[in-house]
Amino acid sequence: MNRIEERFARLKGQGQKALVTYIGAGDPHLGATRELVLAFDEAGVDVMELGVPFSDPLADGLVNQLAAQRGLESGTTPKKVLETVAEIRKQSQVPIVLYIYYNLLHKPGLENFIKDAASAGVDGLLVLDLPPEESDAYETLMREHGLCAIYLIAPTTPEQRVEKIVKRGMGFIYYISREGVTGMQAKVSDTIGEMTGKIREHTDLPIAVGFGVSNPQQAKEVAINADGVVVGSAIVNQIAEKGSEDSLVRDVASFVKSLADGVKSL
Repeated sequence: MNRIEERFARLKGQGQKALVTYIGAGDPHLGATRELVLAFDEAGVDVMELGVPFSDPLADGLVNQLAAQRGLESGTTPKKVLETVAEIRKQSQVPIVLYIYYNLLHKPGLENFIKDAASAGVDGLLVLDLPPEESDAYETLMREHGLCAIYLIAPTTPEQRVEKIVKRGMGFIYYISREGVTGMQAKVSDTIGEMTGKIREHTDLPIAVGFGVSNPQQAKEVAINADGVVVGSAIVNQIAEKGSEDSLVRDVASFVKSLADGVKSL
């Protein structure tokens, strides 16, 4: 088992749910990314998603699009993100997933990128625009290097396709609770329980639910039907607001701790 599998197995044994958090790597700069990840680990985060900046982030709403732009402007590259992960590994073993688009793997070569990611200490990849039907070579390389290939399921995914996707997934299944792109929402979807139930009919993998979770109460509500709760835009929005302040890491980590407390309070 890699770190993702170990963490979910441990939480299941303890009767607890996972908090998965997302930030844009390099927003406002990679030094802050490193400090935020370390602080999130201390605050109770179970899995860390790092968005690798890309010029055309089609799955992302405005908040995360702007984070990607700030990451690009700060000089963040895939290679520098991996170097930052390697630095994080000197102090933390929090599971790390790269949220990434396929172009960024294709340019250096699929095998080269996956090998370098594993060497840096990455635990999994979530490739937003790589369909499972085109993932044979990718999945083979991921298994060879001990990384989890994370796949997405949406509310509109037909059940027959759900069954095919979960058979290829590793680590956990990411259920997108809403149609559309990432972003904060006033309330959580009322179909989460129904959909996670359908997914569980086809897999024993943990199910993490995201897209739209914005505060501790919503995180707690989602955790009732999920094995993990993913929070991204609400955190990224705080980074955008506090990016130039000396209290950035402390303030954002305090918010993240409130999310962790909500998820763990069940």
